[in-house]
Amino acid sequence: MTDVPLYIDSFDATRRRGMALVFLAGVLWSTMGLGIRLIDEAGVWQIMFYRSISLSLFLGTVIVLRTGRNPFAMARATGLPGVVGALGLIAAYTGAIYAIQTTSVANAMLLFAVSPFLAAVLGRIVLGERVRAATWISIAVALIGVGVMVSDTGGQGTVSGNLAALGSALGFAVFTVALRRGRSTEMLPAVFLSGLLAILLTGVVCLLTGASLVLTAWDGGIAVTMGVFQVGLGLMCYTIGSKTVPAVELTLLSLAEVVLGPVWVWLVLGETVGTTTLTGGAILLGAIIGNAISGTRRRTPVHMP
Repeated sequence: MTDVPLYIDSFDATRRRGMALVFLAGVLWSTMGLGIRLIDEAGVWQIMFYRSISLSLFLGTVIVLRTGRNPFAMARATGLPGVVGALGLIAAYTGAIYAIQTTSVANAMLLFAVSPFLAAVLGRIVLGERVRAATWISIAVALIGVGVMVSDTGGQGTVSGNLAALGSALGFAVFTVALRRGRSTEMLPAVFLSGLLAILLTGVVCLLTGASLVLTAWDGGIAVTMGVFQVGLGLMCYTIGSKTVPAVELTLLSLAEVVLGPVWVWLVLGETVGTTTLTGGAILLGAIIGNAISGTRRRTPVHMP
C-alpha cells in the first residue's frame, strides 16, 4: 500500500514534465513570426534553404543520440507515407513563411490552427476514420471564424497571405494523415526527411529563379537559428512531452503558439492586431477549445509552423 502514493507522485511528476515540454514547444514555435519579421532581405526559398540545413543537421544528431541508428536509414524506412508527409511539411513550411511575410502574424498564426480540423477531414476521406459529431460542429464554427478573418481584403498581400496560411495548415494536415497512414509513432525521421528534401527542392528553385544562395550574416544567422531552435528543438520537446500528456491538454497547451506569436511581434516590433482578426480569431479559438474539451479521449494531431 505504501508504494501506491509513490507511484502516483512519480506519474504526476512525469505528466507535469510532459506538460512543461509541450508548452515549451508551443513557445518555441510561436517565435517563427518574429524570426521572419526580423529578416531583412532573404526570400521564402532562401530562408527555407538555410533553415532546412540546420534543421536536418540538428535532427540527424538527435536521432543518432536517441536511437543509436542511422538517421538516413530511418528516413528511408518511412516509405511512401514518409515521403508524402515530408512533402506536406515542406508545403507547410513554405506557406507559413510566405504568409508571415505578406499578412499579419496574428492572422497567419490563427489560420495555422485550422490544421487539426483539416486533418480530421482528410483522415475521414483517406483513412476512413470516424469524425465525431462535435468535431463537425467545431469545424463549422471554425470556418465561420476563418471567413471573418479573410473577409478583410484591405490589400492583395493580405489575401495571398491568408491563402498561404491556409495552405500551410493543409500541408501539415497532410503530414499528420500520412504518418497515421504509415502507422508511424515517431515524427523525427519523417521531419528529418522533409529537411533533406527541402534542401534539394529549395536549392533548385533558388538556382532556377536566380535567387542567391549567399545571404547576409544577419539573415543567414536568423534562418539557421530558426531551424535549430524554433522547429527542431520545439519538435523534440513536443515529441517527448506528448507521450505523457492527455489529448485535451495537448490541444490547449499547443495554443501557446497561436496566442504568443502575435505577442512577440507586438512587444518587439509594435505590430498590432485588427478588429477583424480579433473577432475571427476568437471564434476560431473557441471552436478549437470546444473540440478539445469535448473529446478528451481522442488523440489530437500534432501542430507545428
